[in-house]
Amino acid sequence: MPSFSQIKDMFRMQREAKKVKKELKKIHVEAEGRGVKVVVSADMEVVSIEIAPDANRETLGREIADCLNRALKKAQVVSAEKMQGVMGEMGFPTEQGMKGIGQ
Repeated sequence: MPSFSQIKDMFRMQREAKKVKKELKKIHVEAEGRGVKVVVSADMEVVSIEIAPDANRETLGREIADCLNRALKKAQVVSAEKMQGVMGEMGFPTEQGMKGIGQ
């Protein structure tokens, strides 16, 4: 049976995770291609897609997909960095702490 302090820590972690999730919604990253600009939030939601009037319609689908993929990868990096801080506060090993393991 979990102790009172363990339960208290779990609630604290839950609050912290919710706080980080709110922060991630506010962080926007973007990627641009030929005639396309995509903005996504760090919690992996598409915020906007802008298409220039002179964009090449034949390659537009590929450009949008490429920009979305690049923006989402950037968002994943930002999200992981934010979560790393929370994980460290909770006592879980972070990427930096894991570097010394197994060397």
